[in-house]
Amino acid sequence: MRTGHQPSGHGFGSPSPAPRATGTDTVLGRVTGKVLAYIALTKPRVIELLLVATIPAMLLADRGNVDILLILSTLFGGWMGAASANSLNCVVDADIDKVMKRTARRPLARDAVPTSHAFVFGMTLGVASFLWLWWRANLLAGCLVVLTIAFYVLVYTMVLKRRTWQNVVWGGAAGCMPVMVGWSAVTGSLSWQPIVLFLVIFFWTPPHTWALAMRYKEDYKAAGVPMLPVIATEEHVTKQILLYSWAMVITSLVLVPAAGVVYAAVTLVAGAWFLLMAHQLYRSVRGGAAVKPLRLFLQSNNYLAIVFVGLAVDSVLGLQTVGSLLS
Repeated sequence: MRTGHQPSGHGFGSPSPAPRATGTDTVLGRVTGKVLAYIALTKPRVIELLLVATIPAMLLADRGNVDILLILSTLFGGWMGAASANSLNCVVDADIDKVMKRTARRPLARDAVPTSHAFVFGMTLGVASFLWLWWRANLLAGCLVVLTIAFYVLVYTMVLKRRTWQNVVWGGAAGCMPVMVGWSAVTGSLSWQPIVLFLVIFFWTPPHTWALAMRYKEDYKAAGVPMLPVIATEEHVTKQILLYSWAMVITSLVLVPAAGVVYAAVTLVAGAWFLLMAHQLYRSVRGGAAVKPLRLFLQSNNYLAIVFVGLAVDSVLGLQTVGSLLS
């Protein structure tokens, strides 16, 4: 090759011209990545509980009727509230999220979003949630959302989570609030039925969370979070899971008089099924066999979905309640 002569690029081994990234592609990619990062802050998969719990509570409160507009409005307001709580939780937990493998890809853990921006984002969603629910439903629903956000961030995340193994027991109360918000959005008040639904989720939360923590206990240990599986033996953990599972199933049956035969049948079958799995896990641990706690974790999601969908169907049908049949 003569000096100064540029290669033609037609022969074997000749470098192919590198594709040029246009300014539009670069900007679009950055904007998309930023939007996805903010969405990830809200923990969309966690918010699924909102949908599972809020709709059946609203349908039960207005048994036999379906107000689609009110349901959608309440879900949107509740979604903003849950997104606010989750985003602020990410702000507080940014340091331990970087340590745990399960959370290392969260936006703040990988510096995809500035912490100050995430804080403003979370606070803005919280204010918007309150104002929306006050406007579209009533003041009580809006206040309950604010209470939920404050409890989850200030009590659970900032106080309980890193100090006691009962963190998810009491901190889980925040995840029970969608049923209270849904009921109050319909009635403007509270009653014993949403309290029962609240307690079902309250007792469901420890088995659900501890089964996951059994699988990732080394993560929690490295982050200094005293989850029960970190500080106790597997036998003790599974015994606690069993006790809370029994409390959950018994509580779900308390609602039977206010519902119909559909809910009664569903909650009986689903409860027996879940208790069987919890007993199997406990026996396996006591017998020294290899256990798969994630199986119970996944099935706990199915249990809650089945029971609440059963309640929703029962409420829409509006059949005679079990209580009235027995009276």
